[in-house]
Amino acid sequence: MSEPFLGEIKMTGFGFAPRGWAFCNGQLLSISQNTALFSILGTTYGGDGWATFGLPDLRGRMPVHGDTLGERGGEAQHTVTLGEMPSHNHAMLAATTVSHAADPTGRVLGSVEAGALNIYHAADGTAALHQSTLSQAGGSQPHNNMQPYCATNFIIALQGIFPSRD
Repeated sequence: MSEPFLGEIKMTGFGFAPRGWAFCNGQLLSISQNTALFSILGTTYGGDGWATFGLPDLRGRMPVHGDTLGERGGEAQHTVTLGEMPSHNHAMLAATTVSHAADPTGRVLGSVEAGALNIYHAADGTAALHQSTLSQAGGSQPHNNMQPYCATNFIIALQGIFPSRD
């Protein structure tokens, strides 16, 4: 294997960080002991910039190219808000004529006479219910938002060739 660039990140299928590498687990490193790596990463991934700097934390994260380095986004669990739901309605039809059927199959709600137990009407000649007749549904519980995955390790080179900007 050729010598890596300092700060190079690789995905591995083994459970240890080889000599000269560290897991991308967000740990803080000493600037005084890692000056070259600090000069490349700065405080992009954390640290105070005086004594420490952070390595990327890719635990439970998918790396994405093209955004601002160190920017984090997304969530493993998400609760859908009303603002995220597409505009829609829950149409429910009812008949305005008196109903005499007890079987709901193929029928809609109908008007009833005093004391009547049968409330279903044939599906023809229907009228829409008032919008306030329908109530809110759902439990406002978060749902799993993760795509199928296979966990691997990400490691970063602590030693290697200093990358030239030219």
